[in-house]
Amino acid sequence: MIKNQRFLVLVVGPTAVGKSELCLNLAKKFQTEIVSCDSRQFYRELHLGTAKPSPEEMEEVPHHFIDSLSIEDAYDVRKFEQEALLVLERLFASKKVVVMAGGSGLYAQAVVHGLDEVPSSDPQMRKEIITSYEVMGLEWLQSEVERVDPEFFDRVDRNNPQRLMRALEVFRCSGLKFSSFRIKNKVHRPFQTLKIGLDLPREELYHRIDQRMENMLSRGLFEEARSLFDKRHLNALQTLGYTEIFGFLEGKYDKEEMFRLLKRNSRRYAKRQLTWFRKDNQITWFHPSQEEDILHYLISQMA
Repeated sequence: MIKNQRFLVLVVGPTAVGKSELCLNLAKKFQTEIVSCDSRQFYRELHLGTAKPSPEEMEEVPHHFIDSLSIEDAYDVRKFEQEALLVLERLFASKKVVVMAGGSGLYAQAVVHGLDEVPSSDPQMRKEIITSYEVMGLEWLQSEVERVDPEFFDRVDRNNPQRLMRALEVFRCSGLKFSSFRIKNKVHRPFQTLKIGLDLPREELYHRIDQRMENMLSRGLFEEARSLFDKRHLNALQTLGYTEIFGFLEGKYDKEEMFRLLKRNSRRYAKRQLTWFRKDNQITWFHPSQEEDILHYLISQMA
């Protein structure tokens, strides 16, 4: 290992592919800790719909940014970038390697490469867009964002109106696509990032996604979402696994359709995650079963 060099091992891939298990095993091998950049796992009220590590796993290996926020808290990717870099600085003071579990592409990018400056919010424009959304609904918002910024629309969570409204606001205020605000000159970080991607054949991945959703529902996801129904307007709850149940509770469709949407939207989310990560040629891809190969690869890169 290079003297005084620090390595951030970033593990990315679609939902249900096996990132958490690999991160846990790598953290044990390197005797280190795990930083989560899955923005859905930050919120302590969201237990069953976000596939968090179990209490036993978090007892085995310290995890950061799990249950670190309330759904009532205002939070964004820039705050995460600042806080995650402080945590990494502290961890690298005594460790050569830190593992980062990358569920949210934008949050991982913020830590590794930084972010471009996006235009600040325009309250009046924001108000106009919110009013239009409330009158015309999510489908209108989706079609508007797809029209003005198809690249962003291809990789965003399309059921998250907050992100869609922000993209539309930026375009209307600046005339520039939200997707154009990417880092032009990558910032320097005091560590080297080694990126590992996990993927499975599509049929196998989709089977695992469907099975995970069934497990979540059997463990009480529906009841958890129902208990949060009165707070469904909060940004943290505009997320996969909860919005589909809220739609049923609002009487928009029956329970059978809710089950179908939960699985379908989970598969679509995985596809968007892969679209995002496949654009990064620094990622080395493996099958989840290739754990020994992954470990050998990492050790060779650190030599």
